[in-house]
Amino acid sequence: MMEVPFIAIEGPIGVGKTSLANKLATHFGFHLLEEIVEENPFLGKFYDNIEEWSFQTEMFFLCNRYKQLEDIQTKYLQVNKPVIADYHISKNMIFAKRTLQEEQFEKYEQIYHILTKDMPVPNMMIYIHASLDTILKRIRLRGREIEQNIKATYLAQLSQDYEQFMNEFEKIHPNIPVVRIDGDQFDFVSNQEDLETIIEMVRTELHRVTLNTAN
Repeated sequence: MMEVPFIAIEGPIGVGKTSLANKLATHFGFHLLEEIVEENPFLGKFYDNIEEWSFQTEMFFLCNRYKQLEDIQTKYLQVNKPVIADYHISKNMIFAKRTLQEEQFEKYEQIYHILTKDMPVPNMMIYIHASLDTILKRIRLRGREIEQNIKATYLAQLSQDYEQFMNEFEKIHPNIPVVRIDGDQFDFVSNQEDLETIIEMVRTELHRVTLNTAN
């Protein structure tokens, strides 16, 4: 039985996850799942004072992403409708490890594992990485007011955390292909040739996923 495609796009804040997810969803005709960001009532306070508002911020994201994935499972994947998401729920642990105090993290981790143990797992990952200069430029360009106080040091550390996470992900999930995209080299928003190159990379991995599942 062929597995329905479920693609997740990941990478640090500002690398273009949502932009690429929109373009790929349109091209392949997949349902687009976008994470809830600006609706988080704690996010602005979080960027002003990470230590004080991190637990509330991370719990809001976790609960909303859990509900989104629950809906995706029943309304799309279970009825063979492909999905592309601009996040992977495991990103919660990347941020939580960086922002939560030890006691808070222990509580958060327990809740995370309870909520996600039965959640659908993507069968392809797209990982966008970029230099700090590129990330800062793209954050300025999209102009989200709540992001203007993000510290460059936080973004730099987050990029390192993502790199470590993706390296570990590939070791833990050797059967899930990871398409790595250099955000400094590929301008998939403004350059159609760059976008078409990425589309072909994704198409190749989709074919492999289909073959592996069929076998």
